[in-house]
Amino acid sequence: MAFKDKVQTLLDEAFDEYKSLFLIDFTISSDNKIRVIMDGDNGVTLDDCIKVSRHIEHNLDREEEDFSLEVMSPGATEPIKHNRQYAKNVGRKLEVKTLENEKFEGTLVNVAEEGVKLEWKAREPKPVGKGKITVVKEKEIPFSDIVEARVKVIF
Repeated sequence: MAFKDKVQTLLDEAFDEYKSLFLIDFTISSDNKIRVIMDGDNGVTLDDCIKVSRHIEHNLDREEEDFSLEVMSPGATEPIKHNRQYAKNVGRKLEVKTLENEKFEGTLVNVAEEGVKLEWKAREPKPVGKGKITVVKEKEIPFSDIVEARVKVIF
């Protein structure tokens, strides 16, 4: 069994055991540096990273194949790559780019099986008279139309 296949099998086992965690990305460089990016339905703790790291390390033999291992959660500025990541971000501000090259920025209010729903406030001219009023807008976006989505970090 190839080294990458062995690591993939160990990752599958770890995520089967820790159901709230899931794989975002996994790479092995030519010098056997294993890099695992994972997320969780409730976020990722240091303890979660340690559990997955130990599962891989304790089941690989350094005598057979030397390697280095890095297990981490995605950074705050990383785009959302897995549909399962949306649920933990309900209530947060998201920036979404669609296939039609449209950009929406709003609060993630709902996640369904087929997509997400964003809500935001906009200033529009009054229907009658002068001036503007604040209206609440919403947009449902199917996962299949999303090119990129990022959580907007607000300080």
